[in-house]
Amino acid sequence: MNEIAITALLIVSLFALLGTGVWIGLTLTGVAWIGMQLFSARPAGDAMAVTVWGAASSWTLTALPLFIWMGEILFRTRLSESMFRGLAPWVSRLPGRLLHTNVIGCTIFAAVSGSSAATCATIGKMSLPELGRRGYPEEITIGSLAGAGTLGLLIPPSIIMIVYGVSADVSIAKLFIAGVLPGILLAALFSGYLGLWSLLNPGRVPAPESTLGLRQKLHESRHLIPVVALIGAVLGSIYSGVATATEAAAVGVVGSLALSVAQGSLNWATFRDSLMGATRLYCMIALILAGAAFLTLSMGYIGLPRRLAEFVGSLGLSPFMLVVALAVFYILLGCFLDGISMVVLTMGVVLPTVQAAGLDLVWFGVFIVIVVEMAQITPPVGFNLFVLQGMTGKEITWIARAALPFFLLLCAMVLLLWFFPQIALWLPAQM
Repeated sequence: MNEIAITALLIVSLFALLGTGVWIGLTLTGVAWIGMQLFSARPAGDAMAVTVWGAASSWTLTALPLFIWMGEILFRTRLSESMFRGLAPWVSRLPGRLLHTNVIGCTIFAAVSGSSAATCATIGKMSLPELGRRGYPEEITIGSLAGAGTLGLLIPPSIIMIVYGVSADVSIAKLFIAGVLPGILLAALFSGYLGLWSLLNPGRVPAPESTLGLRQKLHESRHLIPVVALIGAVLGSIYSGVATATEAAAVGVVGSLALSVAQGSLNWATFRDSLMGATRLYCMIALILAGAAFLTLSMGYIGLPRRLAEFVGSLGLSPFMLVVALAVFYILLGCFLDGISMVVLTMGVVLPTVQAAGLDLVWFGVFIVIVVEMAQITPPVGFNLFVLQGMTGKEITWIARAALPFFLLLCAMVLLLWFFPQIALWLPAQM
């Protein structure tokens, strides 16, 4: 069979298995086994055992369950309520007023979480009741939360960056620091849009309840001290060279446990729930990573990545057109798969093409994270949409329409990243 027929067979097998409800990790493993068994001389069972063990025993990957557990612990603390009290006085005079607590709160929590869904859920638990009680419009409140929740993937520590770094063999510390400036810029774009919206709709923004003086604002800011200290401990230990990403994740777990004890929210039930929640999520991710590693090996034996890279090269696409094509491809893929599955499923094929085009892999990692962020707010499989549907009871399509302006801002961020690549590359170059 030629390469086109083999590719078609594997794609049909992939979607057939996904359509029957088979877990994504097992689907990837099954498709890889089909490809290697039918179109390769190497025994599929032996290759699968070696590859799955290698993927599961990666030391770098150890940071992933620790960061997930840290986010699960913090999700069960009173951190969100404290953050609202600390942030609200500082944004009361800005156009949009308390709407900015969604963006700023997500930006801060993203720096200790790493998960878009956890960021969206935690800040939503804080802001939705408070903003609703004060009379802020539902559409802009929920839409801004859906958009700002995606910052959990871009601002380090980021689960998706760890997955990409392992898949592409790129320094996770460099990926982490590369996401800082794009994350801050994206948060500024979100807040800028909220300010513009409020200026265009002045009658829909409630008047401030009270105006505090500087001393009172500083006093209320004491509620931000715990989360700022935890951010400083985790990220500071990485960028100062004191700890690796994995060791910093352990620092984060210890710090989040200490914070939970100090707030009085740690008991056996919350400890068990956080540990079980992190275990379930990591097992799902680990199974996907193992299946994707085997699929990458299988495609390598068949020669599909090389052939595809040669085909894309023969099209004569400029690097910019390649990036545009990949952005469209990932946005469409995000309508059917979650972000982690998108990354691990496509890296084996996409990376040779990206390297042939001369794109920096750290820059490409940031690009991938941003297009995966878009997938978080596109139906029908946008994780943030599911989270907000569960919290608000709204229809997925309604939430997606509310989040559309923030989706367009993510598209604008991709263009900014292309025309000004130093947004992502300047900080890693200083390491």
